[in-house]
Amino acid sequence: MTTSLPVSAYKFLNFIILNEARFFHGSLRSEHARSLVEQIDISRTKQWYNQQSNNIKSKQITIKGLEVDIFMDGEYRSLTGTSFESKILFIGQENCPPNYFFRGNNVRDNYVIHYILDGQGTFSSANRSAVTLKKGDIFLLPKGVPCFYQADGTNPWKYFWIGLSGTKIKTMLEGSQLLDRRYLRQVQGSQFYASLTQLFAALKNQSSLANDILVESLTYQMFYHLVTEYPAKVAKSSGRAADRLKLAVYYLQENYHDSKCNVEGLCHHLGLSRSYLYTLFKKNMNVSAQGYLTHLRMEGAIQLLKATDKTVQEIARQVGYRDEFTFSKAFKRYSGFSPSAFRQNKK
Repeated sequence: MTTSLPVSAYKFLNFIILNEARFFHGSLRSEHARSLVEQIDISRTKQWYNQQSNNIKSKQITIKGLEVDIFMDGEYRSLTGTSFESKILFIGQENCPPNYFFRGNNVRDNYVIHYILDGQGTFSSANRSAVTLKKGDIFLLPKGVPCFYQADGTNPWKYFWIGLSGTKIKTMLEGSQLLDRRYLRQVQGSQFYASLTQLFAALKNQSSLANDILVESLTYQMFYHLVTEYPAKVAKSSGRAADRLKLAVYYLQENYHDSKCNVEGLCHHLGLSRSYLYTLFKKNMNVSAQGYLTHLRMEGAIQLLKATDKTVQEIARQVGYRDEFTFSKAFKRYSGFSPSAFRQNKK
């Protein structure tokens, strides 16, 4: 017996067939997906779906703008949210065929954590040797780093993944061995593993206030256990300068949304001169403290313009500007667009 689907669902299925692995790993942004979906012929998809409907584990397909649930041999969910400090972009799960490897863009613009549920495969990344990973291991696709991973030919892996972005994600990952090594072995007995699997389960639930709070809590709990159970090795030569820089960066990340946060206040907070702070940032980050503060505010504004319908005035205040005019001038210098034009271009 075959199952009839609305035309929009057939279009979406056809998009998945034509772009399979690239979509399932979340490397296509939703606006690209929408433009591609409009161009395709759906007749072949109807035939394929009717032939395969008895073999598909679940025919639940929900088209909700940017939010989609697809459950077939694998699973993918694109998530919506407004947090730009620790945002979860998408989740998924895949039971890979033998020798399967990802054919999409292997350089990500976000961080993707994979946990291996069963089987084994090979993982490698830039400037790192290839390693064989198996059930109970975890690997990370870091932002901006080329990676390659392939299922074993005889015992292919099954894994789930969580895609993350935000101003705090890199900071939290830097506190653990995972960002540097890009994989961890046999984590299944750890508290990190427990919170990771709880987070994945919560992300599959229907969105609600209570579940959103649970997800936020489990996200930070997962990173807490990651940095306490698998802490990064501290370099012996880190010195006081590195410690001061970390404190300065943390202070700005925590306070940039406050209009009273400025470089003068940071110098007073740390007991440092403005010239020393300038040299510290320029030497280690190739940007001044003021430039880094502006970067945090502008990136925060960009996320709010993309993910919310808040007014420019509301966004200006939320990222630490007292008035809309000053914010708009700063935003145009940073991005080349006014806030309103930037939002319009991203629609």
